[in-house]
Amino acid sequence: MRIKNETRDTLLADRAVEARGFWPRLVGLLGRSSLEPGEALLLDPCTSVHTAFMRFAIDVVYLDRDGKVVKVSPGLKPFRASGMLRGGRSVVELPAGVIASTGTVPGDQVSFNS
Repeated sequence: MRIKNETRDTLLADRAVEARGFWPRLVGLLGRSSLEPGEALLLDPCTSVHTAFMRFAIDVVYLDRDGKVVKVSPGLKPFRASGMLRGGRSVVELPAGVIASTGTVPGDQVSFNS
């Protein structure tokens, strides 16, 4: 799946994987050594994340039900947790640096294409 920031006309990921069930969301990126450029994990539903037992930092984009960015967390380091976000619906986990390189900020509109 492709994830695009429509507001900025930038591509966040061209090889995103969706984790919708309990187990896929629970496992998330555990066991991976990195996220390569262009990769992402969409967690839906999800209002908070953790990086316990991960070996690398990630960028996290929080979206509401309409795909609008409500919060960004660039460079979330291993063994950290985000707080629960009210009004959030889903989370996109990206390689560290994607938020900065795409200029993604709260208020931007994100789209998903297969």
